Amino acid sequence: MQGVAEVARRPIALVTAAVLLLEAPGIVAINAVMARFVEVQAMSLDGMDPDAMVTGTWALGIGSGAALVLCGLVALVAGIRDRAPGRFGRALLIGCAVVHGILGAVAVGLLGWKAFAFLMLVLGLLVLTLVMYGKETPAAEPAAEPAAA
Repeated sequence: MQGVAEVARRPIALVTAAVLLLEAPGIVAINAVMARFVEVQAMSLDGMDPDAMVTGTWALGIGSGAALVLCGLVALVAGIRDRAPGRFGRALLIGCAVVHGILGAVAVGLLGWKAFAFLMLVLGLLVLTLVMYGKETPAAEPAAEPAAA
């Protein structure tokens, strides 16, 4: 008989993958808007070249989007196969969870409680995916019969 964890882990991993794959273009779009603001207003920090700031904002957006897609694919493969991700996949998901936790702490002050709630939802899904696919307990082996004397 399967427990709740075995039944729920596949849907949780698939929902986590869907949320991460939908979040990726949103992050790229937010960075595109910020890059456009920097470009139009010729903003700079401490005399830094505005073109370098625009390029850096685009690079950060594309890199973040690619990382989210990669994490989403790891969760998707785990959900489809119903097996725990490998060492590299777990490290990616753990890193993604840490980033969402830090961004949530920053977002509550800058963007408000709705952004915080969304980031904590994604963090919760990531942690649930990692916990549900924790170390598998091996099946109990039959006891060896004593040798006849």
